[in-house]
Amino acid sequence: MVNSRSDGWHDVVVLMPDQFNDALEAVLAVREQRTVVLNLSRLTPDLAQRAADLVSGGVHALDGQQQRISETVLLLAPAGVAINRIAGTDRAQP
Repeated sequence: MVNSRSDGWHDVVVLMPDQFNDALEAVLAVREQRTVVLNLSRLTPDLAQRAADLVSGGVHALDGQQQRISETVLLLAPAGVAINRIAGTDRAQP
């Protein structure tokens, strides 16, 4: 089921998983056409990397896109939603 809004607005979800398996919620949200800000700072560095890899693969499989905002924060968007950076603000590398 796609939860889209008819008024032209798009839902944005903020997730801070406490455990590795919770990161799957980000992929499910993208599948439902929601943009996700995923903060992995509550996970250990190893689990955060595994979660980022899992989410990256899931979003890619859905033809979505992602952008790393910081070392522990990812922006995930469904297909059809553009992620644009303003020139001079690209401090975090994908």
